[in-house]
Amino acid sequence: MRILVLGGGVVGVAAAWYLANDGHEVTVIDRRRDVGLETSFANGGQISAAHAEPWANPGAPRQILEWLGRADAPLLFRLRADWRQWRFALAFLVECLPSRWRRNTIQCLRLALYSRDCLKALRRETGIQYDHVERGILEFHTGAREFEHAATAAETMRPYGCDREVKTVDECVTIEPALDQCRGRLAGGIYTASDESGDAHRFTAELARFAASRGVKFRFGVSIDSIVPAGDTIAAIRAFDEQHRGEEFVADAYVVALGSYSRLVLSPLRVPCNVYPAKGYSATIAVGAHRGAPSMSITDAAWKIVLTRLGGRLRVAGTAELAGWNTELDQTRCEALTRRTFELFPDAGERGDIRYWTGLRPATPSNVPLIGRTRYRNLWLDTGHGTLGWTMACGSGKALADLMARRKPDVDFAFLSDSTFA
Repeated sequence: MRILVLGGGVVGVAAAWYLANDGHEVTVIDRRRDVGLETSFANGGQISAAHAEPWANPGAPRQILEWLGRADAPLLFRLRADWRQWRFALAFLVECLPSRWRRNTIQCLRLALYSRDCLKALRRETGIQYDHVERGILEFHTGAREFEHAATAAETMRPYGCDREVKTVDECVTIEPALDQCRGRLAGGIYTASDESGDAHRFTAELARFAASRGVKFRFGVSIDSIVPAGDTIAAIRAFDEQHRGEEFVADAYVVALGSYSRLVLSPLRVPCNVYPAKGYSATIAVGAHRGAPSMSITDAAWKIVLTRLGGRLRVAGTAELAGWNTELDQTRCEALTRRTFELFPDAGERGDIRYWTGLRPATPSNVPLIGRTRYRNLWLDTGHGTLGWTMACGSGKALADLMARRKPDVDFAFLSDSTFA
C-alpha cells in the first residue's frame, strides 16, 4: 500500500519504520524542516516503561488543588475560555476514579513494556546510537509519606511485569553516587533496572535515516490544510508548503501522528480525539568539568521532574501546563527546573550554560494513547502518548503495522475499533 504518515516526530517516524519493514510505500510529511523538532526535540530522555502510571489517579484532584496559584507547580491548569480544555478537564476527573485509574495503568504498562522490548530488538537489528544508557531509572523520594505510598504501588505492579525494587537511602546513593549531595533529604527510592535513557531527538533522526535507506520518503515544510473525506474513506490530504503553494497528497491509507495537533485536523471529520497539549519544559545543562551531575537517569518524585545524563549534557525536564497550544517559554517555570536541580546537586554543571526548551505533549484524559482505525476505513491514529511518546513509540508503530496488515498485535491493548479483532 501507499501510506502517508502525518507527523515527523518520534511516533510518526517509528510508525513509518515498521510500515516500511512490511513492504509498504511510505511517505512522511511534517511542517518543520526535519524530523523530531517539536515534542521529540528536548524531552526528558527516559524509556520509562515501569513508570507508566497515568497522571489521572485518585490523588490527583487534591494535589492539583494544593498547587493552584503556584506558577511553578508541577501540574498547572491555566483556565481558559476554551471548551476543549474544559472537556479534557472533566474527562480527566472521571479517569481519576480508582477503577479507571487501575485499568488505565495496566493498559499503559502493557504497551510501554512491549515497546521497550521492540526498541531493544530494533537496536540489535540496526545498531542505532543515541547516547543511550542502560543503567535503569531511579525514582527518589524526599517525603516519607510519598515514599511509603510509592513502595506500596511498586509491590502492586509486580504481577504485571514491573521489576520496581524499593531501595533504602544508602542503596540509592550506591546506585547513583551524585545523590550523596542531597542524602539528608532522601527518604528512599524505587529502582527499575530494565528501564533506560537516551537522546530522543538523536534517536528520531537516526531512525529516519535508517527508514530512508529502506525507501521511506520525507517531505518537510508541508503544513496540513484539511483531510478530504469521500464516503467512509479519506480521498486526499490538502496541504501547502512554506511558500503557501497548495498540494494534494493521495495514498491508500493515512496515519495521523500529529501529537497535540491531531485533534485540530480531525475535528472537521468528527473523529473522536480528546487530545489536549500538556506543555512541558526542559533545561539542558553543560556538565563541563563538574563532577556532581547524575551519571544515569533519575526522577525527582516530589517535583515530577527527570534528570538524564546525555554524554556531556544533563537534561532536566518535567512539569505539565495545560494552557492551550502556546509554546512561549515561561521564565518562572524554566527557572524552577534549574533551581531544584542545583538545590539537590550543587555541582551538577555550568550555571551559565543552560538552554531552555518547551514542547506540547499530546495528552489524553486517561493517558492511554489512541492507536488504531477510525470510522474511516483508511484513516488510522497513532497519537495521544502524553509524556511517554518515546517510551511507547516503537511498540505503537509495530502494533499499528500489524493492525494495518490484519495481523493480531503481540500486545494486549485496547486498540481503536477494528472488526477483525473486536
